[in-house]
Amino acid sequence: MNKTHYSLISLLFILFSLSSCHTQKKDRQQTQDEQTQKKYSFAKATFSNICSGCHGEKVETFVDRKWKYGNTKDSLMASISNGYADLGMPGFKATFSEENIRELADFILQGIENNNKFDLKDVEIKSNIFDSGSQKVRLDTIAKDIKIPWGMAFLPNGEMLITERSGKLYKLTSNQKLQSIDGVPEVVAEGQGGLLDIALHSNFKDNHIIYLSYAMPKKTDNNTLATTAVMKAELVGNGLTNQDNIFVALPFSKRRHHYGSRLQFGNDGKLYISVGDRGNEKENPQSLNNFLGKIHRINDDGSIPQDNPFVNQQGAIPSIYSYGHRNPQGMTLNPSTGEIWVNEHGPRGGDEINIIRKGKNYGWPVITYGINYNGKPISNITKKEGMEQPEIYWTPSIAPSGIAFVSGDNYKKWEGDVLTGSLRFRYLNRTKILNNKITGEEEILLKNIGRLRNVKIGNDGFIYIAVEASKNWTGGIFKLVPIDN
Repeated sequence: MNKTHYSLISLLFILFSLSSCHTQKKDRQQTQDEQTQKKYSFAKATFSNICSGCHGEKVETFVDRKWKYGNTKDSLMASISNGYADLGMPGFKATFSEENIRELADFILQGIENNNKFDLKDVEIKSNIFDSGSQKVRLDTIAKDIKIPWGMAFLPNGEMLITERSGKLYKLTSNQKLQSIDGVPEVVAEGQGGLLDIALHSNFKDNHIIYLSYAMPKKTDNNTLATTAVMKAELVGNGLTNQDNIFVALPFSKRRHHYGSRLQFGNDGKLYISVGDRGNEKENPQSLNNFLGKIHRINDDGSIPQDNPFVNQQGAIPSIYSYGHRNPQGMTLNPSTGEIWVNEHGPRGGDEINIIRKGKNYGWPVITYGINYNGKPISNITKKEGMEQPEIYWTPSIAPSGIAFVSGDNYKKWEGDVLTGSLRFRYLNRTKILNNKITGEEEILLKNIGRLRNVKIGNDGFIYIAVEASKNWTGGIFKLVPIDN
């Protein structure tokens, strides 16, 4: 055998050995994958068939909690094995093998790990430059020292109106000075209530009319009740005149949460108003004879459009446009389609984005992807005929507030996408839109900036955000200025 033949045989032997090694490694990996899939197949089936009856169908929702008895693997296995009879939790030691219990604990731990990716409290903010990967931006301070900014409206002359939940209305001048506006309504600034959203009349340049939503008080012998109301007024200088409450959501309630309270004019010239269920999901959202848990549609003077879906239905509130809502705190106009989009708070899990359509039922609380804060399911179904599905839902809950579509030339990589503020995880969420549909692709922007209450596109085409005061960031209004990567 000559030297050339020997080298060729040696090379073939090496290649065969490498191929064999690669095949064995691939086979081992396939076996591991199959074992992993088998393990979680059992866990998923067990959680779906047994655990979901008490804990909801999504493990991500179930694990989004404070763990009273610990969330280590050993403590989870002990809970599954022994249960807690006083709390109605049975033990499964006699039902499942130790291996099965271990696998179920691993499945729950994986859900905890998936949820932890949203926890950004340890992210340190070192400057006003933020790089999300797709876009680097500089965060410019537009107005500061506003503890809880809620609504923003951009005036034709470049000034801005800003509501603060405590009950103050400010005008931000062109030289960035805050001026207080007189004549705002009395508000119930407790819980989630206060002075909330603001919108301009489409002909504001000529008539100077604005609209304010707020928690309106009603004093009784024993309590101060409140509800969502809308005031129409004329802005003259630094004061409001000709105030008129054109919308009052009945009934009043002693509860201090779920006001909803976003305002948005549609392309039809009508004013759309979001009203939360006021914490009474059993009675309000599915009933057409009250205002609560609804999106309403009125004319600019407060009268009722005659083409509203329930205007001729006996007993129904004629301003209702859609129903079955929990607490919509973001509402905007899709510039591409002219549709009204909202985001709304679910319970524990199940925050949603919905496209609002005439007369539709959005399901709360009959269908939901969330569970109650006490860990008990609200509903055992997530879909039902005659009820709308969300465009997207978040589990765990991000606590969405404010929503805007990116438009214009300032953010080319984000053009057409939708932005949502997160109160809970303190960031700005970008959700990818393709052909007017949410693709499911999301990006976390401005990590740990603070409770992000609102997001708007200004008249200049830039993104403006309203951030509540926190230890990491001063409360106020900020502008996202793109920086070339």
